[in-house]
Amino acid sequence: MALNTNKDLKLYFSISEVAQMFNVTETLLRYWEKEFPSITPRKAGRGIRQYTKEDIEEIRLVYHLVKERGMTLQGARDMIKRDKGGTNKQIEVIERLKAIRDELQLINREFNELV
Repeated sequence: MALNTNKDLKLYFSISEVAQMFNVTETLLRYWEKEFPSITPRKAGRGIRQYTKEDIEEIRLVYHLVKERGMTLQGARDMIKRDKGGTNKQIEVIERLKAIRDELQLINREFNELV
């Protein structure tokens, strides 16, 4: 039986995998766990953190508010309390727009190679 590496089927992610997803340090993720009670990874034996997709979505929200929008941690906490759904929709739109931009840049490069 072959090992299935499809991340869509994966239930838990290690702290190092999540840190790579967001290009942040593992220390920062641990700090955010203390500052944002909505980030609650499961802890396996020896305290090893196991992040679910829901945890990763919470981290994506915090990352967007703190790193991309430049909010303070208190400001991010207040925003999450006030309007979590609206912020999540905004992040989804930004992610879709980035994917569209990447696709258009690829098409542009391919077009320029033809000319």
